[in-house]
Amino acid sequence: MGELPFWKMKSLAEMTPVEWESLCDGCGLCCLNKLEDWDTGEIVWTNVGCTLLDGESCRCRDYPNRQATVPDCIQLTPLEVETLSWLPPTCGYRLVRDGDDLYWWHPLVSGDPQTVHQAGISVRGRTISEDVVDVEDLEDYVVDWPLTVGQRGER
Repeated sequence: MGELPFWKMKSLAEMTPVEWESLCDGCGLCCLNKLEDWDTGEIVWTNVGCTLLDGESCRCRDYPNRQATVPDCIQLTPLEVETLSWLPPTCGYRLVRDGDDLYWWHPLVSGDPQTVHQAGISVRGRTISEDVVDVEDLEDYVVDWPLTVGQRGER
């Protein structure tokens, strides 16, 4: 029997930068534009991706410098993860925060960064760029699949 993986032994705050970054499964869901109802606080998702989201790899095109292009890009930190209500249900950060295990398709479990795509969890092939959508039209692109994707998958 081997040692438990780091995400079962450490809190988010205890992780090294390399461990922290590896919790990202590469799904791209957090890079979708979301709308919030000012009165109720309800969050709805769109299929409109950030200008830097690569719709094929589901990764940021310029991750190290993303905030120069997208100043309101949220840098996930343990504190942010504690307060964000919109993290997808399959998000590794959210799962570890809540004391749950990672899904079988997470690259840390499967050993393969492609399983997130093979399992149908990622945004691959489902998005359009915010570069071609007027912000006033975002409500025309509301979708519910980001909150239901992966819910049939076993951990």
